[in-house]
Amino acid sequence: MKRIRVAGIILINGGIALMHRKDVLKNPNMSEYYTIPGGGLEEGESFEEGVKREIKEEFGIDVKPEKLLYEQESKKFNQIEKYYLCKYENGIFGTGTGPEFSGDSKYIDSGRYIPEIVKKEDIQNIMLMPPEIKEKLIEDIKNGRI
Repeated sequence: MKRIRVAGIILINGGIALMHRKDVLKNPNMSEYYTIPGGGLEEGESFEEGVKREIKEEFGIDVKPEKLLYEQESKKFNQIEKYYLCKYENGIFGTGTGPEFSGDSKYIDSGRYIPEIVKKEDIQNIMLMPPEIKEKLIEDIKNGRI
């Protein structure tokens, strides 16, 4: 059975909230990159509930998932990935308390997780993973859909 990963593309302060990953040891070819925040769906959760929980854990903010933007299958991770456009509702950005920030040794090779807001026009200049979603996001930004 495939894992379901849900993620949120959050428009906030004129940019998009992303997780900057630095000093990643488990992949020497990519020690620094950005990701769209999210994670695995928990049993009994709707996709939207999963997005809200993951964003709260990672960024410390409340969001409202507005619509499903992208969906893709990742054979590498044996999962279906769903990316939702989210509206910021409240909370202080960067106050997440998820397991990534706990100092848990399970995350030692995963490097540092740094919440950042990246200007829309700068998305094309960063290494945002996965690249297929980055391309779609840039296209939607250029066409004024995001």
